[in-house]
Amino acid sequence: QVQLVESGGGLVQPGGSLRLSCAASKSIFSFEAMAFHRQAPGKPREWVSTLTTGGSTNYADSVKGRFTISRDNTKNTVYLQMNSLKPEDTAVYYCGALGTRSYWGQGTQVTVSS
Repeated sequence: QVQLVESGGGLVQPGGSLRLSCAASKSIFSFEAMAFHRQAPGKPREWVSTLTTGGSTNYADSVKGRFTISRDNTKNTVYLQMNSLKPEDTAVYYCGALGTRSYWGQGTQVTVSS
């Protein structure tokens, strides 16, 4: 069983920044990719960003240019740097480890409000 623990969520004003962390209980290179999804109240879960084992990154159009996904291999941790946050970014953010079998964390709340 793989454990993924997200942290770094919170309340931030529009235009502010947050950095989410996702710590995995085993090497992140055990998976094909690491990803972040989010789910806003009353809306379906949506994909935000992916980082493959080879280092390729992809972003949803809604966050492109504002969010950056990265990793620290030595800590088995993936990060999502979120800048220029907007109220519509408010959601629970989930970290996933994707492969033959996928795993998801418990989520961390991000609230963007003045």
